[in-house]
Amino acid sequence: MTNETWALPDPHYQPEFYADVPMKRLIAWVIDTVLIVLIVILIVPFTAFTGLFFLPLLTFFVSFAYRVVTLSNGAATLGMRFTAIEFRNAHGARINSSEAFLHTLGYTLSFAIPIVQFGSIILMSTSERGQGLTDMALGTVALNRRARS
Repeated sequence: MTNETWALPDPHYQPEFYADVPMKRLIAWVIDTVLIVLIVILIVPFTAFTGLFFLPLLTFFVSFAYRVVTLSNGAATLGMRFTAIEFRNAHGARINSSEAFLHTLGYTLSFAIPIVQFGSIILMSTSERGQGLTDMALGTVALNRRARS
């Protein structure tokens, strides 16, 4: 990418925005996974327990909706909010609803293909901005949130 497309903190001059972000993303993923499982557990009785017959599909839809809604309403999932990180687009703004949908779609596709997800994890751990494949494709980045005054 050319420099004019990036309106984000430079990782060389402002490394504090990227400090520990890959580890925070992992912790956020674990928190989000637990929350999604809890939501699914709460939904199943309302399906007269027929949800147990299509549990993987139910979990898929709950996970997708959870991620899109939480990313749209604050550029971070609840796990990301807990770990104080958020997504920004290439212009430095919080991601919007369509970017949240596309990011969730990319995450879901990556997760469905283990070798792609593995590559994405390697990129998050080694790239200077800590971006995975979906982040690179969309121009998004996870940053440490600035302290609110």
